[in-house]
Amino acid sequence: MMQPFFYEALPMRVAYGSGTLGLLPNETQHLGIDNALVLSTPQQEDMARRACELLGERCGGFFSGARMHTPTDVTQTALERLRAAGCNGIVAIGGGSTIGLAKALALRTDLPQIAIPTTYAGSEVTPILGQTENGVKTTLRSPAVLPESVIYDVELTVGLPVGISITSGINAIAHAVEALYAKDRNPVISLMAEEGVRALARSLPVIHERPHDRESRSDALYGAWLCGACLGSVGMALHHKLCHVLGGLFDLPHSDTHSVILPHAVAYNSQAAPEAMARIAAALGVEHAASGLYELNVRLEAPTSLAEIGMPESGIEAAVDQAAGSDPYWNPAPIERDRIRDLLIRAWSGQPPATAG
Repeated sequence: MMQPFFYEALPMRVAYGSGTLGLLPNETQHLGIDNALVLSTPQQEDMARRACELLGERCGGFFSGARMHTPTDVTQTALERLRAAGCNGIVAIGGGSTIGLAKALALRTDLPQIAIPTTYAGSEVTPILGQTENGVKTTLRSPAVLPESVIYDVELTVGLPVGISITSGINAIAHAVEALYAKDRNPVISLMAEEGVRALARSLPVIHERPHDRESRSDALYGAWLCGACLGSVGMALHHKLCHVLGGLFDLPHSDTHSVILPHAVAYNSQAAPEAMARIAAALGVEHAASGLYELNVRLEAPTSLAEIGMPESGIEAAVDQAAGSDPYWNPAPIERDRIRDLLIRAWSGQPPATAG
């Protein structure tokens, strides 16, 4: 029997296709932006300059200092730049770091945003912001940080390095996985989640072998959109809590951390969420969800240990303290310190998840 549920659609405008970056001037006009600050990371400054050229007189300048985990000091610097230029809108071109900075600015100014994602992280379609201050990453959910417009341009992802493509794709899969066992899950989001996992599971191996395959790039971007929409619509659980803790404590690469932790978090919840596990396994085309995710990592040469992405072994206890502390996320399986410690030890050393033997 269908269980009662709530479903709330998020208000945003999406343009999807190839060459759609050219729609940027139209989108700024649609939102009444005539003086935009364009954001990027240092690595994507060329894309920011390209966006400025497209905007012409509608560009008030660019800031290319976005960083992982949205440090509040970087946000303050960008905010000063935005105010000095008198900007009345924000354009973010890049991955989760850049889009996170745009959200942080929107939270402080209530200015409209246009997000142009170049990875598969999915942050562009969520009302969620994670910020880091003094080594602690906190998250909030507010309609104030949801971008008003998103431009998906497959062409911007074709040159994305394979390693980043893979880990940001697995990051997207993580959003859908946790949506399938979320406390506030609903049938609409569950359909999107399963389809998102399926699209990424079939496209990432092709991208790994043929990075410039546009059909697979399009499939992956479609899957990332679905997975991001799941993240924006329902709550997350243990996996995301652990990734936020590890990112805040050790400044680990965001997508790499998701890649390592996901199989272990799924194993932790496997007995408590059997229906979700069956749907994940079906979307992956495997028998067991946790081991299937770990084997996908291995096949795609994604990181499988926290040690290899820079976490010190001595930090495990501090991570356990935060993850199992006074403000844990809701999770289908009870949060138990000893189990969290065992999970992190396995993830640190690169062992397969517990249910994978």
